[in-house]
Amino acid sequence: MPRKDSASGDLAEPQALIRVARSSDTAVLGKYGAALVALHNTLDPQRFFPTTDRTEVSYASWLGRQLEREDVVLLVAEVDLSVIGYVYGVLEGPDYMALRGPAGVIHDLFVDPHHRRSGVGSRLLQAAISNFEERGAPRVVLSTAARNEVAQRLFASLGFRPTMVEMTRDP
Repeated sequence: MPRKDSASGDLAEPQALIRVARSSDTAVLGKYGAALVALHNTLDPQRFFPTTDRTEVSYASWLGRQLEREDVVLLVAEVDLSVIGYVYGVLEGPDYMALRGPAGVIHDLFVDPHHRRSGVGSRLLQAAISNFEERGAPRVVLSTAARNEVAQRLFASLGFRPTMVEMTRDP
């Protein structure tokens, strides 16, 4: 939790440790993955599916399997031995359906609501970008929900630019 800074009275976030995720993190990652699904469904329930009573466990299991892949970047932010956020991405080759060359592709970025606006999301994203660049990725791409303007501002502040617009038609 953010703490009061005694000098200024402002809320001060303890410095988060950014590290590679471990299998012991999967339960909290499942919780955060389910929250990410719920957030997207709230933004556009016709486009994004809702959570179910299995979402948290399924997401945790799926992310746990991702830890075994060498092309995956799965990092967590930790404060006081508690995971407060994560970023998940994959180093991918050319994708002809997306008309894109090799790239690091960020699929998930989530920070616990109590720790947002403290720089944790930016630090997670920067760490993932650095990891992809160290592996030779010539670019990093991500998608964001059209209505998630807060995330879009974060991504733009780190140098991302809009390149595609997904459009959905419902019957």
